[in-house]
Parts: sequence; structure tokens; C-alpha cells
Amino acid sequence: MLNALKIGWPRAMSVARAVLAAVALGWVVFNTPDVFTKASLYVLGLYMACAVLLVARARTLHGVYGLLALVADIVYLLVSAYYGRERLLWFSSAFLLYTLGEALGFFGVAEVVLVTAVAAAFCIALPSLPLDSLLQTIVAAGALACGAAIYKRRMIARVAALELRAAEAEEGAEKARDTERQRIAADFHDGPLQSFISLQMRLEILRKLMERDFQAGMEELRGLQSVAVGQIRDLRIFLNAMRPVDVDGANFVATARRTAESFQKESGIPVTFISSAGPIGLPAEMTAETLQMIREALHNVQKHAAATRVAVSLEKVGSGLEISVEDNGHGFAFSGVYSLEELELLRLGPASLKRRARSLNADMQLESRPGRGTGLKVRIPLQ
Repeated sequence: MLNALKIGWPRAMSVARAVLAAVALGWVVFNTPDVFTKASLYVLGLYMACAVLLVARARTLHGVYGLLALVADIVYLLVSAYYGRERLLWFSSAFLLYTLGEALGFFGVAEVVLVTAVAAAFCIALPSLPLDSLLQTIVAAGALACGAAIYKRRMIARVAALELRAAEAEEGAEKARDTERQRIAADFHDGPLQSFISLQMRLEILRKLMERDFQAGMEELRGLQSVAVGQIRDLRIFLNAMRPVDVDGANFVATARRTAESFQKESGIPVTFISSAGPIGLPAEMTAETLQMIREALHNVQKHAAATRVAVSLEKVGSGLEISVEDNGHGFAFSGVYSLEELELLRLGPASLKRRARSLNADMQLESRPGRGTGLKVRIPLQ
């Protein structure tokens, strides 16, 4: 559609130029042949021929060729006004409007001012000619065209800024998609894929075992059934983590509470949810990412911690939101309190949570107490 407009609009202006030139030449030849000299008639005829040729080259209205065409149109306007005087005053006014439209449509403020100034100077420099009406038309139409050109320049700048913002947003969305793909791939590799590999290995052991001892093989088969049940549970947890977060932008705390309640229902692990009174003030663009971080922290508790209780707290402290997730599980293999920078340097802790903390420009602290649980604290700036 836009390409059609880019091609169609210059062609329409070229056709309009040729039509106006043909009308003017015809009017002179059939109505006022004595006004124009033979040389001026040749000039008008040559201009009409050039206008017809430009119809086939409508795309050249931009750039150098466009400027040459604009200059030729100004000269033609002045010639027709000089020789036609009051007899062709209607045509001079019409062609003036055409020339201003050409300068406005294909160029900018400078070209519109040029057309207006040259035409007005011509009328003022020849006071003996009855061009007062044309001068009034030039001043009025030129002022409107200049205003329109200034508005057009502002709109072009605004559109350019919007296009730049759209390109940046698209780039950010593409980066977010890549990050999410990497996170999903890493979670699938560490979760369901490892479980299926383990199942495959145990099935091979079962086959060999049943060839030697059928009873022992049956015992192993019952164990594999328990493993399969656990894999189904892990796969459901993984799929739940992939679902979009149900974001309630008006009440972040209520949405986070529902997330904790849903986790408790699905996992059977009791959750204590604590939040400060009053609105949190979390920006809308950060809400979904923050809720996803809470959900992933709970998912890790269910998958790895073997905890019997979890505590989630939200508190607005100064200009930041502090989120805490505590469990009484077996903790990580390491012990101590580590910041986000230390976790990345030592390559410790859940990678997905570290990625989301970086995307939120948040501070993260992980405390591991082997055999006694884990504590995750995240502070998200609100300004």
C-alpha cells in the first residue's frame, strides 16, 4: 500500500502538471494568440512537451531532478503571469497552488518559502502589471503552505522518533525471546530430559536383569513405576512454569498471593505469604517478569529442595521492592550467603533466577544452609 502511494502520488502530480500546461497552451492559442510572441509560444509548447515526458518519469520528482522540475515550474509560473496578465490570472493562480503543493509534497519549508518569495518578488518588482490579485493569492497561499510545511517537518521527525522506538522495542523483544528460549532449553535439559535419560538407562538395566533373575526384575520394574510417576510430576511442574503469568496490573500483591496459593495447591507444600500494607508501585513493564521470578523460585523449591514449608514475603522498603522466598529443604551443596556477582563469578545458584534479576536491574542474595533450607532475597528498584 505504501509503495503504491509512493509511486502513484508523483505520477498524479506529473499528470496534473501536463494537464495544466496543455490547458494554458490551448487557451492562449485559441483565445488570446496576440498576447504571446511566437518565441514565448514555443517556450510554452516546449514546457508542455517536457511535462508530458515527466509523466513517464514520475519518480524523478525527488532529488536533483525534482529540484530542476520545481525551478522550471516557477519560471513557467512567472512567464504565464507576465504575458497572460489579467487574461490568464485564473491560470496563474491555479498553477501557483500547484507549485506550492509540489514544493510542500516533495520537499520542505525552504522550497515552499522559495516559491512564495520568488513569486511575490516578481509581482512587487512589476507594479505596472495588474497583478495585485495574484500577489494576494501568493501571500495567503504561501503562508498556509509554509505552516503546512513546518507541521509536516514536525510530523516527519515524530514519525522517525516513533520508528526508532519501535525498532528498539522490537530489538528488545527479540532479545527477550532469545533469553526465554535459552532458559526453557536449560530448564528442559536439567529437568525432564535428565529424567528420561535416567529412565532409559534403568530400562536397559531392567532388560538385562530380567534375563537373569525374573523376580529381581519385577522389583526393579516396580521401582521404575515410581520413577515414572515422579517424572510425570516433574513434567507437569515444568509445563506449569511455561504457562503465561496471570498478571493483575492493578494489584501486584493480590496476583503474587494467587501465585503462592496455586503453588500450594499443586505441590501440597504449605506456603506462608506475607506482604506490606498499601500498594507496591511496581511499574507495569516489570510486573510480569517479577511474578515469573517468584513462580520460578517456588518451582525450584518443589523440584529440588524436598521442603515441607515455604515462606514468601513482599515488602516495599524505601525506593525498592524486597522479595524473600525461604524454605526448610536440604539447601544447595554449598554453604553461605552470596550476592548476584559472587554467584555468577563462582557459577553457583539457579541460572534462570540470575538472568531475571539482571533483566530487572535487581540485587539478589542467596543463602544456602545445607540440610536446613535456602533463603532467596531480591531487591528490585522502583525508580
